[in-house]
Amino acid sequence: MREQLRPALVVLAALTGLTGIVYPSAITAIAQVTFRHQATGSLLHDGDRTVGSELIGQAFTKPEYFWGRLSATAPIPYNAAASSGSNYGPLHPALQAAAQARIEALRQYGGPTADLPVDLVTSSASGLDPQISPAAAECQVARVARFRGCREDEVRWSVRQHTQRRTWRCLGEPRVNVLQLNLALDARHVDKSVNKSLSNR
Repeated sequence: MREQLRPALVVLAALTGLTGIVYPSAITAIAQVTFRHQATGSLLHDGDRTVGSELIGQAFTKPEYFWGRLSATAPIPYNAAASSGSNYGPLHPALQAAAQARIEALRQYGGPTADLPVDLVTSSASGLDPQISPAAAECQVARVARFRGCREDEVRWSVRQHTQRRTWRCLGEPRVNVLQLNLALDARHVDKSVNKSLSNR
């Protein structure tokens, strides 16, 4: 019995140390050196403030910002601790109501309400998608430009700057990270305000 128990305990301790301590520590160290941004959550910063992650969307509702996809997570939208979709079928009344509410919000601010990209009026399977399609961004350019008091071509240029191509040019679809785009627009707005105040001195 002892002859069998001792080698079993030695193997258990060795494998526990190797797979539970050595391997995770080595992978963590390598990731921190070679992929530090990704390994720490792909966090985005506004000066000294951490404002979010480029992997998780946020619920923008002000008209001067681009809006992301709807989110069905509970109890709040884009709840990373409760990632989920609505699981509603295409004919479910609640799904239609959510889409209609988004259309009404777009109408309220003078945006287009016909031929809208589907990702602008529906939630994703995870409820956390940080990106929208370029078409969904284009539908919002006029509204964002009007409420920011700038030209549409300036906003459209920012959209193009933050449009990501297909991964390896063959996987997925082109997409726009909403949080990164809104942060860039805020930065441009601040820069223009500073330049304007300096020119008036």
